[in-house]
Amino acid sequence: MRTRHTLAAIALMGLSMPAVAQEQAPYITLASTTSTENSGLFDAIIPQFSEASGIEVRVVAVGTGQAFEIARRGDADSLLVHDTAGEERFVADGYASQRADVMYNDFVIIGSAEDPAGIGEAETVEQAFSRIAEAEAPFASRGDDSGTHRAERRLWDAAGIEPGGEWYRELGSGMGQTLNTAAGMDAYVMSDRATWVAFDNRQNLALLFEGDEALFNQYGSLRLSEEKHPHLKHDLAAEWHDWLLSDQGQQAIADFEVKGQQLFFPNAD
Repeated sequence: MRTRHTLAAIALMGLSMPAVAQEQAPYITLASTTSTENSGLFDAIIPQFSEASGIEVRVVAVGTGQAFEIARRGDADSLLVHDTAGEERFVADGYASQRADVMYNDFVIIGSAEDPAGIGEAETVEQAFSRIAEAEAPFASRGDDSGTHRAERRLWDAAGIEPGGEWYRELGSGMGQTLNTAAGMDAYVMSDRATWVAFDNRQNLALLFEGDEALFNQYGSLRLSEEKHPHLKHDLAAEWHDWLLSDQGQQAIADFEVKGQQLFFPNAD
């Protein structure tokens, strides 16, 4: 038989549970890319936002294509990705009400330090890709519909090449795992610069090609549609979006460095 003391304790627990729930910090779920997570950017800037706003940001780091799908289903409150054309379509299709440039960096082409296809001597990234295809040198592609994979496919198209065969490996992996695989294969690979700089398992890999304007890599923040997904935390997500574009948010992005290198460059209007 339960004593009056036990019943009283149960009653007090019941009363205290809502209070505990009320004390939890408000949060949003952010769908974003593996590059922003793997580079350490979010570890550096999210605490600054949380301190300023009291809002926690819970990141789901996936390829850009997956991030779009998560947001399309209404399973994230905010979206930060790097496929401008895809982002503009996302807005045009009514899934987001606003998109803004937040920051940029660039893509780089990595490969075995011996550079068997000679891409280090190429004048353009199209020439670099053509040399890889002509040599049928191993190339590790993310193959995951990420922003990096989409950009890579556009570059193959621009070079007039449909990559395939044993030399072209589509992995279906994030950027870090793709770099690990490329290191094991001595393969060429296209990476965002931030993940490459933060990557430690380089083995025989080296940065072989960079600097072409076609390798520009823009990141955008999107505010999702209140009409399509009224259940989302739009007010909290708006605070995150606006903070990224604010002087404080832009400075936080500019201040982030790995191994003495600035990895993202703010460019909010």
